[in-house]
Amino acid sequence: MKDFLKFTFASILGVLIAGVLLVIILIGIVSSMLSVSEQPTQIDKNSVLIIRLDQEIVERSSNNPFEDINLPMLDVTKKVGLNDILACIRKAKTDPNIRGIYLNPSEINSGLATVEEIRNALKDFKTSGKFVYAYGENVSQKAYYLMSVADTVVLNPQGTVDFRGLGGERNFYKKALEKLGVEVQIVRHGKFKAAVEPFMLDKMSNENREQTETYLKSLWTQMLMDISASREMGLDELNDIADMVATFRKADFALQKHLVDRLKYKDQVIDDLKQLTSTPSGEDINAVDIDMYAKVPEPRVHKGLAKKKIAVIYASGEIDSDLSGDGIKSEELSRTIREARRDSSVKAIVLRINSPGGSAYGSEVIWREVKLAAQTKPLVASMGDVAASGGYYIACAADSIMADRTTITGSIGIFGMIPNVKELLNNKLGITQDVVTTNEHSDMISLTRPMTEFERNLMQQMIEDGYNTFISRVAEGRSMAKDSVDAIGQGRVWAAENARQIKLVDAYGGVTDAIEMARKMAGLDSAYRVVSLPKLKDPFEELLRKLPGSAKSFFMKDELSETYKYYEQLRKIAGQKGIIARMPYDITVN
Repeated sequence: MKDFLKFTFASILGVLIAGVLLVIILIGIVSSMLSVSEQPTQIDKNSVLIIRLDQEIVERSSNNPFEDINLPMLDVTKKVGLNDILACIRKAKTDPNIRGIYLNPSEINSGLATVEEIRNALKDFKTSGKFVYAYGENVSQKAYYLMSVADTVVLNPQGTVDFRGLGGERNFYKKALEKLGVEVQIVRHGKFKAAVEPFMLDKMSNENREQTETYLKSLWTQMLMDISASREMGLDELNDIADMVATFRKADFALQKHLVDRLKYKDQVIDDLKQLTSTPSGEDINAVDIDMYAKVPEPRVHKGLAKKKIAVIYASGEIDSDLSGDGIKSEELSRTIREARRDSSVKAIVLRINSPGGSAYGSEVIWREVKLAAQTKPLVASMGDVAASGGYYIACAADSIMADRTTITGSIGIFGMIPNVKELLNNKLGITQDVVTTNEHSDMISLTRPMTEFERNLMQQMIEDGYNTFISRVAEGRSMAKDSVDAIGQGRVWAAENARQIKLVDAYGGVTDAIEMARKMAGLDSAYRVVSLPKLKDPFEELLRKLPGSAKSFFMKDELSETYKYYEQLRKIAGQKGIIARMPYDITVN
């Protein structure tokens, strides 16, 4: 026994010592990475800025050094911020060391509005007279949309261009849930509030199909108009090519139809870039990517540090999602807005929204602070890929709302879902329930019995009250009659083009345009600076917080593979609390 305790104690001590050493080594590695990352990048003359966009594009870059480390069970995906991409293009426009931009995207992991903002930045870059050269091998539709802005579009002789129009499919779980013995009880307002349809129907409702066709056609038209202007092709001509499905045709087809200018291999592309940058044939091209070029400080237009500030407050993700630390936390975001309102050095606010919505209560909490801030100083809401339902709720109190032409917005409506798993437990698993209450409805809301008529009516009244509050907020913020808001509400999703026509959006533009509008509204000259809020969290704390969830996610993704996304959708539904102001579904445009 004595030897057993001795060896056990030695083993425990060894594990502890190894753990401490591992932490020390990890801290040393990260410290070295941070010290290197803080050093500014030196740009050589005749350089090319490379834009590949092979990482997930988020609204704002993080300060997480672990994104560069590929460790098993750490679900840390390398991401790049739209803010860094736009800043790099803006810097490159006037940087004498940058001769041009080399575009080399394939799949772009972002929404369509994000691509539109990058594309517009490249259009502005071209006014400098510098080149934009695009090359691809297997090019997605979003990637081609971006590449079409280039002076020269080159495709690999064995490559393809995905060009077939927009479309997608939805999953419906009604029959599967019936087989399992699960009934999803729906309480909603809005005939277009289609978030609940997968649990009550086996196909799209007519209303949902109508709204989906409307916004998809709007998005496609906006894409075609931009491509048409850049490639000097007619809209009918482009639609004919899409109908022929360029996706599954050889590169010669893309060249013949003028989707691309030339067919070349990578070595020939490199020769072109050398010629464009006056690089001798025996030397390598001076190239810098977004990650490195982001470390190059922007030239100051005035001496010293400007005291006057425009605060760009980022609101990205679902509102008050309890499933992870990601997304919008209403208390944290409202605190950030409140602090910016009280800060006398902040002369204007841009609320950058990229959210499908979420908690109705959380949306109300944020809305209140937006309203108070807008009463104090100019506040512009800038919509990214999506600002719908709760995402629109928090925008409607702004002085002005700007959206990209391919933004998805609207979805003014709320809903609640209560699963009844009684049959699953009783008949399928043999699990029964019994209950003791002090009052008639003490066990409301129960997941093991259907709602009574009284309970359903009570829930419906709660939904109606919430919807009435929602449209009242929109009516007040947009100076519209409640009946008018209700007519365009009902949970319907709108593309920005239609949203502007019905006065849900004031103007087209990205976050850069929103900052310029805020500057003008505040009457600021060039002596101001832009600050991004909320402050980024400590990367070590974020790592420790995400570690348990990352390990679980790692194993689930490995086990479920492509079906993981369906598990994730059901997990989100199960984790929702309270009434929800969320857009009908997640929209992915290829």
